Amino acid sequence: MTATVQNPFQHLVEALDPNDQTRRFFNLSKLGDPRYDRLPFSIRLLLEAAVRNCDEFLVKRSDVESILNWKQTQTQTVEVPFRPARVILQDLTGVPAVVDFAAMRDAVTKLGADPEKINPVCPADLVIDHSIQVDFNRKSDSLQKNQDLEFDRNKERFQFLKWGSKAFKNMRIIPPGSGIVHQVNLEYLARVVFDHEGFFYPDSLVGTDSHTTMINGLGILGWGVGGIEAEAVMLGQPISMVLPEVVGYKLSGTPDKFITSTDIVLTVTKHLRQVGVVGKFVEFFGPGVAQLSIADRATIANMCPEYGATVGFFPVDDISVQYLEQTGRDPEKLTYISKYLKAVGMFRDYNNVSQDPDFTQVVELDLSSVVPCCSGPKRPQDKIAVSSMKSDFEACLGAKQGFKGFQVAPDLHGASVPFQFNEKEYSLSHGSVVIAAITSCTNTSNPSVMLGAGLLAKKAVECGLSVKPYIKTSLSPGSGVVTYYLKESGVMDYLSQLGFEVVGYGCMTCIGNSGPLPEPVVEAITQGDLVAAGILSGNRNFEGRVHPNTRANYLASPPLVIAYAIAGTVRIDFENEPIATNSEGRQIFLRDIWPTREEIQAVERTFVIPSMFKEVYEKIEKVNERWNSLVAPSDKLYTWDPQSTYIKSPPFFDGLTMELQPPKSINDAYVLLNLGDSVTTDHISPAGNIARNSSAARYLTSRGLTPRDYNSYGSRRGNDAVMARGTFANIRLFNKFLNKQAPQTIHLPTGETLDVFDAAERYRQSGVPLLVLAGKEYGSGSSRDWAAKGPFLLGIKAVIAESYERIHRSNLVGMGVIPLEYLPGQTADSLGLTGRERYTITIPEPLTPRMVIDVKLDTGKTFQVRMRFDTDVELVYFHNGGILNYMIRKMSEN
Repeated sequence: MTATVQNPFQHLVEALDPNDQTRRFFNLSKLGDPRYDRLPFSIRLLLEAAVRNCDEFLVKRSDVESILNWKQTQTQTVEVPFRPARVILQDLTGVPAVVDFAAMRDAVTKLGADPEKINPVCPADLVIDHSIQVDFNRKSDSLQKNQDLEFDRNKERFQFLKWGSKAFKNMRIIPPGSGIVHQVNLEYLARVVFDHEGFFYPDSLVGTDSHTTMINGLGILGWGVGGIEAEAVMLGQPISMVLPEVVGYKLSGTPDKFITSTDIVLTVTKHLRQVGVVGKFVEFFGPGVAQLSIADRATIANMCPEYGATVGFFPVDDISVQYLEQTGRDPEKLTYISKYLKAVGMFRDYNNVSQDPDFTQVVELDLSSVVPCCSGPKRPQDKIAVSSMKSDFEACLGAKQGFKGFQVAPDLHGASVPFQFNEKEYSLSHGSVVIAAITSCTNTSNPSVMLGAGLLAKKAVECGLSVKPYIKTSLSPGSGVVTYYLKESGVMDYLSQLGFEVVGYGCMTCIGNSGPLPEPVVEAITQGDLVAAGILSGNRNFEGRVHPNTRANYLASPPLVIAYAIAGTVRIDFENEPIATNSEGRQIFLRDIWPTREEIQAVERTFVIPSMFKEVYEKIEKVNERWNSLVAPSDKLYTWDPQSTYIKSPPFFDGLTMELQPPKSINDAYVLLNLGDSVTTDHISPAGNIARNSSAARYLTSRGLTPRDYNSYGSRRGNDAVMARGTFANIRLFNKFLNKQAPQTIHLPTGETLDVFDAAERYRQSGVPLLVLAGKEYGSGSSRDWAAKGPFLLGIKAVIAESYERIHRSNLVGMGVIPLEYLPGQTADSLGLTGRERYTITIPEPLTPRMVIDVKLDTGKTFQVRMRFDTDVELVYFHNGGILNYMIRKMSEN
């Protein structure tokens, strides 16, 4: 990551302190180029990395010039390399990455090269946070029980990860029970400025989770990439990216005293979705930014994938340095962080208009206009004012099936189903809350909303309010620091009294690890075909993600999660209806128990202190005794266990040779699935529970497992046999061939309706290639490499869509699956495509980025599509059959 003698910008190097010549930096101010001071701060970080890593091979002098010339290249497609300082992974994406590395070592060995060439050269941190589930809740021992069950279920995966930490250099594992990856990153792993091998340079990263962008709130440039792309970065390959447009998002005004950061981020998300920022950088500026804490900024940056941008960046300022001090960072480091960033023109004063750089476009939000809100019932960008929740839900009930519709017949809107729970009689109706989870990195990293929830709980209990016992309540903080300050401030007991016990430190409900609902609740929902609701402080609420039995899921601030749990329904107008009536018959309104920002800030100033962070993080890597005692092999090559249902050598590199094979055209392909808009990676490769009637379940049963041992799809990502069967296995997948939601498709030659994997297997046995047709935003949501690996294993050679989510498109490229895009104004419908045709796609030579090619149908019709290989580097990957094949060949060269 540091300079070499070949670097043509060596003359920019100087000492930060004239009295200490051992610690130097590349002083970009010495470029003497007036364009530098007009660059957005996020682009300055790309420039610094290019200057420092310039070797005229992977990074060229012309790349530096391209970045400096950013303003003049807005209408062009300019490709530049970026070498991030580090990589971050979580276990659901980390396990398949380590599996790939282990398999790549095997492949390199077979090609006669040294397997240890497959080793991270870029520092990587892997945080185990996605494995724990809410199996137990509402009891004081729920945390210990859930953690014990997590370890019992995942011992084999954890042993494999521990092997990886020994076998590969530069890879650190943060054990289970430590917290959520992005909060641990913010509070502990983040450097802001690296001090490495005698050089200062900005911290930057890519991560195998789309919400890696949360770190942008601290002024660190980082974003989510597919696991495949992250593996290449770990092996020293720069990311090849198109120099982005940068949208300046100006914040002004002061939020109302009752507004939370969650309300702000949901407002920003809807606004930027309307603006259209896919593939762009968003950089926040203006005096309103100075009103926001780092936790508030991180909340806004966290939901960057939901508003579609690559990053949501807040440059470093005095508040950033104060946060580092608050979280217990080394005081000496704080001094050089400020000094270095000021020296290179990367330290921001949000009230200084003269510092405002040039932007491609500027949009503005007055923070005083933000109102309390939620998002849902099926997408994070569908914001609803809390005052409109009741009417909006009731409108959704009768609306046509879609993002804002459940298509319930009008005469059934008032349906109610009685049931018994713990020997008491209750009833459920449409809109009844059955899951209420304070969860996710988005909010649990923010003391203001967590303490706000605690203060609301305190006032609710003091008013005599409670939460019905059948509602699955849970609190899964992002780090031990949260529990620490909730206890010290005295609000933890009140949260517990309402059922919000700490159940684990991990993603849990937000990723779909919500665990089972009580059986009487499930029976009532099923009997009445009810649209039951989940309310969570998360960032994703796609269909089928949170829980199979909650068809409506709403994102909300932690205080609102508690409020809706107390109300027991989302069909309530909090402004005009009481949240509940207490045992004395007194009507309590939400306004009676809602804390103000001033109340929350007073508690935060007293109880969120540096010593808490130091105490929690000093022991983070050794506090988990079960992890410490876990025995793992230390061989450089992994010994695969053929009996394992968790870890399996993948077939991606079978038969790989050093010789390149020319790309093959796709002849007479069938369409496996005909899909609509906003098909998410949750639809393509679900992470949650494995349904008992699924192809994956049948496979696991054949291996001797019972349903209680299935675990989740996320936990099985180290086994390609399970994951191939789990591809398109989401029960909420809407396939136009069937005209209903089901994880199935039609095998076109026979007309049979089959599970998607079984249909693909029939086609494979016939030697027939496959395609997928899709609408807008194909692959939106989580940065899931299995959403590309799975289709590859099903025999899908190409996808034709109206548009793609950024990370998913690059994942498809990384697996050698061709992303094709309809030309502007064209869709499957406008072209008259039914999906029942057979498709021939001739791959021309030579290929060029974004070229237009022909698609011929067996009906005689021909239309054109654009190949979404956006850069020359992506074409190199395609010719190699994918990025990992390219890296194996590169590492095997003499």
